Amino acid sequence: MIQALRMLAMAAMVLPQGLFVRADDERGPLVTALAGSASGIVHESYRENNWELILRAADGSNPRNLTGTPSVHELYPQASRDGKLIAFVGDETIEGKRVRSVFYMNRDGSGRKLVARNARQPCWSPDNRTLAYLPGEFDKYSVVDYVTRGLRFYDTSTGKHRDHPNKKLHHLYNITWSPGGRWILSTVHGGMGYGHAILAIAVDGDAVHDLKISGCRPDFSPDGKRICWGMSDHVIAVGKFDLGSGSPRITGVSKVISDKKLHLYHSDWSPDGRHISFSLGAGGRVGTNGPGTSRGLAEFVGVRAKWDLCVVEVASPGRWERLTGDGLSNKESEWLPPVKPGKR
Repeated sequence: MIQALRMLAMAAMVLPQGLFVRADDERGPLVTALAGSASGIVHESYRENNWELILRAADGSNPRNLTGTPSVHELYPQASRDGKLIAFVGDETIEGKRVRSVFYMNRDGSGRKLVARNARQPCWSPDNRTLAYLPGEFDKYSVVDYVTRGLRFYDTSTGKHRDHPNKKLHHLYNITWSPGGRWILSTVHGGMGYGHAILAIAVDGDAVHDLKISGCRPDFSPDGKRICWGMSDHVIAVGKFDLGSGSPRITGVSKVISDKKLHLYHSDWSPDGRHISFSLGAGGRVGTNGPGTSRGLAEFVGVRAKWDLCVVEVASPGRWERLTGDGLSNKESEWLPPVKPGKR
């Protein structure tokens, strides 16, 4: 009887597109179909008083802790396009001071390597050999996402760093590198003459283009033809990355998922371009609530709140299901494509 009442209550929750939210303990057809995928999903999660990186099957099953380091808080995973490497940030205490650094490691969690101290939010080049990352604006730690100055590149084969040619770049966050290699997209907040915008930045030049779309945290589709992003706290959208006019712009914008109350963040494309994973939570400002956590907006990297991972089918807007249900601050999901043997 209780289960029946629960199902009726859940059925009363209707998405704008007219689709029903499934009960947390059910496996719907979308998640069931993902059970056969060879891809995986890695994400940050807060458990046993520590931030860890968790690897799951595409349907959310078989979670495995990749890090397990009590002295380091690992967050913000970013997978190389060949699926072999994972970049991430690590928060740790060094000489009595909290420091955020960029690292990368193998897909199985082995072979951790330091890239840079006082740095954040890396992303991979299309050839899987270079990491772009954002140096911190100040020496003092801050959980605020946009306290960055500059854009740097790290060659994993040589260990050398170089600066982006545009020295005016600052207050960027959530960078993503186009599969074609020419562009990096980023949110900017209170920098470079912008209040808040999503920018297309030329990788090898000074050009910066305002894409004139509201929101933040863009992500390129695997073929580079589309992006997804958070249009607002409550909407995730997709649009075409259009170079037809000579300058980047976003056309054909449509919403793929929305919710009037809960917050939707951290959208990421699946390797086949058919699905988008995202974080679902209450949002708002949250206080410090455990070792390695910070006070700030719930979606910030390093702020602990009740988040769960979900997935939406791009071709069927509004058709979404949960991948996790424990609320252990599961966010910043990143799809891992299956590894092809013998290729780098």
